[in-house]
Amino acid sequence: MHDLMLLVNITIALGVALLGGVIARRVGLPTIVGYLLAGVMIGPFTPGFVGDTETISSLAELGVIFLMFGVGLHFSFKDLWNVRDIAIPGAAGQMLITTLLGLGASQLWGWPVQAGIVLGLAISIASTVVLLRGLMDNSLLNTPHGQAAVGWLVMEDLATVLILVMMPALAQSSGGFDWRLLGFTLLKAALFFVAMFFIGVRLLPWFLERIAHTRSRELFILAILTIALGIALGSAELFGVSLALGAFVAGAVISESPLSHQVGADLFPFREAFSVLFFVSVGMLVNPAFLLENIQNVLLITALVVVGKPLMTLLMGPILPRPGRTILVVSAGLSQIGEFSFILGQAAMSLGLMNRDQYSLILAGALLSISLNPLMFRQIDRTETWLQRYPRIWGWINRQKPPPVRPLIEEMAGHAVIVGYGQVGSHMVNVLDALNIPRLVIEADIERVADLNQHGIATLYGDAANSDIITHAGLERARALVVTVPDDDASLLIVTAARDINPDLPIIARAATLEG
Repeated sequence: MHDLMLLVNITIALGVALLGGVIARRVGLPTIVGYLLAGVMIGPFTPGFVGDTETISSLAELGVIFLMFGVGLHFSFKDLWNVRDIAIPGAAGQMLITTLLGLGASQLWGWPVQAGIVLGLAISIASTVVLLRGLMDNSLLNTPHGQAAVGWLVMEDLATVLILVMMPALAQSSGGFDWRLLGFTLLKAALFFVAMFFIGVRLLPWFLERIAHTRSRELFILAILTIALGIALGSAELFGVSLALGAFVAGAVISESPLSHQVGADLFPFREAFSVLFFVSVGMLVNPAFLLENIQNVLLITALVVVGKPLMTLLMGPILPRPGRTILVVSAGLSQIGEFSFILGQAAMSLGLMNRDQYSLILAGALLSISLNPLMFRQIDRTETWLQRYPRIWGWINRQKPPPVRPLIEEMAGHAVIVGYGQVGSHMVNVLDALNIPRLVIEADIERVADLNQHGIATLYGDAANSDIITHAGLERARALVVTVPDDDASLLIVTAARDINPDLPIIARAATLEG
């Protein structure tokens, strides 16, 4: 019966999350909003079915591990270095000011200092998942503006890793900060980093290559899961660092392997499924009645995130060596909080730094800020136009001239849209070039996008089957759509979306099977 109840909890949690995610996408919101609301629906504070919080939270730990492993897998010091001029000073300054504001607000409410520090840190860190979705849906990810925003978030990710290391010392500092404990904590973390980056960086890729030579995908996937879970657990037990930090470092080490792209592809379904359970478990902790009783506090936290953080970024514009539009894009991207704030909050609760009601305020701020984030991105052009009416203000923000850019994709007409730049897609690009037909390529591999950009070919970076990226391809004015992805299900989603946009558009789709 216990096993049956486990299956019941998983099934209902995923089912309600599916419903919430579909509704959220239908109304133009990120799916995370739907997952969080799904958790509220099956939580102990709302009527109806009540999920087993302990069971779902235990499964959600896998979501945290896979989520952080994926972040580490895509972490790039090179990307951070390329935008270091804006990411390092900008992220450090914004996090410091936001943390102080959050701490100040908490003192007005009578919170302990430690809980106030956690609140300030939690609202200072934006969600990478939400940022990437916003950039992709607005065709900004492969632009200099989007790259600066991603670099800024990478810097915040690094700061989160350091915060997770220092949290145990903060939990023991109620009678004064224990520098010896902090030093010991940092020493253990340093030993873990040394072991991973001097031993693991050689051992893990070698191990994965040996498994790959067996030509068994099942064994390869099993090896990935074992590495992610084993290192996360081992780091917590042997070095006293968090599961999240252990998983992040494991992913960062494997990112140096030539097999990293395949690792990411095979891990993707596990990461997505268990990440959904993580967000549902977070929503289950929300007490709507408490939030309504403290609505002023909820609105203040939301205002700090949605209004305060973008304003801070704009005010730092004169000292950041980037054009005004880049500052506006970064401001919109930072006006939300998400998974890293949840991870920090849960770590704080486990260490006794924060209670559930205090954590609920962070969750409410995240829910509202994520819901408003698409609106913030849609206001970028309007805000830029409005600011340009006031040359003094715009000149103060726009200290740097923007680099030359390719012609706007929005201006393209009579072009062919090619989804996928593999062997078939690249051949189609060459054929269209020979016929002198304008073409636009949608590709989810950033290295291929960079290669296309170098050759002056218009590109959109993103997954055409799983985002609004297709809506930015100008299908209303296109001559034809060519879908070359080797997955029939993905092709069906792309073709369906294209038909909704332009029912008369000629479409050629690749089929991988006879049924397709």
